[in-house]
Amino acid sequence: MEVSYNKMEIFKNAGNSYILFSLILLIIFFIRVFFNPSEKSDRRYSIIGKVIFVLMGIIFLYHGAGLVMRSMISGHAPWSDGYEAMVFIAWVIVLAGFIFSRVSVVILAAAALLAWFFIFVSQLNLLDPEITPLQPVLKSYWLMIHVAIITSSYGFLGLGFIISFVNIILYLTRSTRNGTEVTKNITVLTAVSEMTITIGLFMLTIGTFLGGIWANESWGRYWGWDPKETWALVSVLVYAIILHFRYIPGLKGKFAFNAAAMWGYAAILFTFFGVNFILVGLHSYANGDGSVNLPGYVWVTIAIFLLLTIVAGVRNKKYLKTQRELL
Repeated sequence: MEVSYNKMEIFKNAGNSYILFSLILLIIFFIRVFFNPSEKSDRRYSIIGKVIFVLMGIIFLYHGAGLVMRSMISGHAPWSDGYEAMVFIAWVIVLAGFIFSRVSVVILAAAALLAWFFIFVSQLNLLDPEITPLQPVLKSYWLMIHVAIITSSYGFLGLGFIISFVNIILYLTRSTRNGTEVTKNITVLTAVSEMTITIGLFMLTIGTFLGGIWANESWGRYWGWDPKETWALVSVLVYAIILHFRYIPGLKGKFAFNAAAMWGYAAILFTFFGVNFILVGLHSYANGDGSVNLPGYVWVTIAIFLLLTIVAGVRNKKYLKTQRELL
């Protein structure tokens, strides 16, 4: 089985399929939003979307079969190290995409896009895909419970992030000509983003508490301000604040929520990558040395996202002002 597993390259093939199907669905979505196709063309796009949906379901099962194979080969849950966690999070993201896919085709497309990104990162030299025995501290039934809940929460929060990113793109492209259709999609996607983030926050909070119970069994204390514990708490607080934006005057608009939901995922990314690979702690996967030295492409990515957020915010204010003047 292990030889077959290595030859099949299941996760790499699944990732390639995800990005292909994602691009097709995104093209269909933006054509529908911006070009208002005829009824005949729209039916064709609908048929293509349904075919992609079925094919995506097959790839999702194929991806899950890879996780099952890896679990059977290793003899433990397939989320015990950084590589396994990445491919499992990708699987959960697609699962969340299917759960909410009936609302809009772009949700599954966005989920597949983010799943591809996680799988792509897992294929880099940063993570070791080798199947190895469990570390002694991980030989516990809490691995099945705590880690599964925590990593699954990253999937649902990730879907909220990518949906909000799509909304930022819609804010950038909204004008008086397409305003009605774009605003309708923004409203629907914002509601879905809020639901996925709510689910993810519940799972993250529960997982953090369960982690404290496991820590008490392993290290004799529930909480020790280890970097992973600290950043798990930071992530909970960040998303709790985002979900309460609706009660804060000046921040209860859809744009503020989407911008915050997009940037809020940075807390999760640092909790996973920063803590596991940079900082020193009991949860480090790669012997962090305590020095924060982010690669140049990270700063470029941050700058691009910041620019998109600012421009989208300016265009949103301009559009709302124009609508008020028309009224």
